[in-house]
Amino acid sequence: MKQSTKKWVRRAGVVLFVIYVLLLIYFLFFSEEYGRVAEMDREYQYNLIPFVEIRRFWVYREQLGIFAVFTNLFGNVIGFVPFGLLLPVIFRNFRKAGRIVMSGFALSLTVETIQLISRVGSFDVDDLMLNTLGAFLGYLIFIICDVIRRKYDGKKI
Repeated sequence: MKQSTKKWVRRAGVVLFVIYVLLLIYFLFFSEEYGRVAEMDREYQYNLIPFVEIRRFWVYREQLGIFAVFTNLFGNVIGFVPFGLLLPVIFRNFRKAGRIVMSGFALSLTVETIQLISRVGSFDVDDLMLNTLGAFLGYLIFIICDVIRRKYDGKKI
């Protein structure tokens, strides 16, 4: 790939990453559609036992509704896919799975901790796992795209 194309891709990645972070902040801390309540009604909510909320959402999926189940189970994964996809585009030193997984976990832990302290949403260990999975899946998408690009460019993989 030409150097000018690499610069363009990296700049586009930065713009998309900034947009992604702003949307993430909005949905995780300000959107009323996703369970945000008035300040006086807020309580500390947390789950420290793995798979409790995932199991609850799956078992009671018919009572909770498709939107709640999709938002909790798949939304937490999908919400972090751009993180794992865009970070290696922007920074070369994030082109290793371990760095993406650890960074995705660290970002998720930060978000969950802020939600706990500010009492916006809840701290949920299941969200940590699902968010980290999403970051890893985003990284896999990056790897697949990179392999395809290298084949297209006619380079060895």
